[in-house]
Amino acid sequence: MARLENDCCSAALQGTCCGPADKVECCGDDSHAPGCGCQGAADVREAVRAKYAAAARAAAKPETAGCCSSAGQPDVFGAALYQGTDAPEGAINASLGCGVPTAVADLHDGEIVLDLGAGAGADVLIAARRVAPRGRAIGLDMTDEMLELARRNASDAGAENVEFLKGYLEDIPLPDESVDVVISNCVINLAADKAVVLREAARVLRPGGRLAISDVIADPGMDLATGADVAQWTGCIAGALTREEFAAGLEQAGLTAIEFRETHRVHEHAAATIIRARKDCVLVERLLGPAAK
Repeated sequence: MARLENDCCSAALQGTCCGPADKVECCGDDSHAPGCGCQGAADVREAVRAKYAAAARAAAKPETAGCCSSAGQPDVFGAALYQGTDAPEGAINASLGCGVPTAVADLHDGEIVLDLGAGAGADVLIAARRVAPRGRAIGLDMTDEMLELARRNASDAGAENVEFLKGYLEDIPLPDESVDVVISNCVINLAADKAVVLREAARVLRPGGRLAISDVIADPGMDLATGADVAQWTGCIAGALTREEFAAGLEQAGLTAIEFRETHRVHEHAAATIIRARKDCVLVERLLGPAAK
């Protein structure tokens, strides 16, 4: 079976690095079947972790960038999108994001911001400056290499109102209603169970809190072969949702005032999109009772 000839096909990632036709041959109509690109949740998580660990190592040695970097796509992913921001160079060099969610998060002094899949900390450090001096920014990531790089970048930037936690998007290690804003940059599309991630984001948001993320949104009617091809462009993992699917997940998580704004195309059949929503105080009370207000 043909595979890409690069670092992405390490043992940990071989399940996600074959061509679209091979994925169809392996998976057929069963997206959960074993084989090329057909992992279960644990396999997807390990593939993502390995990819981001490689990206963190490559940030220190740019000449070693592999297939999942933004090489060859300089205008749609990664560092180029941070031009004009105050993000430290060391943080944006490891970015695989598709946008800058802090640009639309409307952050204010005193707020607590959580970045899901914080990577090397670019968005956390931007957020920390905007909510200072009374607020703070928290970065969540599951990759030790990225956490180490993010903490080093925060130290180099002299940022004192930041914290980086190890954990999974599906099980955020924070209490209910503990943050004002949740941001994320091209990470939710990598999760195996996006509905759980969105519910967790809603859980940790305070009533009236906001969600502002950048992510890849698939065009409607995308077939399996095209979806596999998009996966090669967006980070070697299949699974970008359509706008309708993403909106349904947000609504089921109890979020309202949902907005989508396409920013740029990342593939013939997918686009980077800003997604915003809010945790409605009235809806929380109706769902959970007056004590939840």
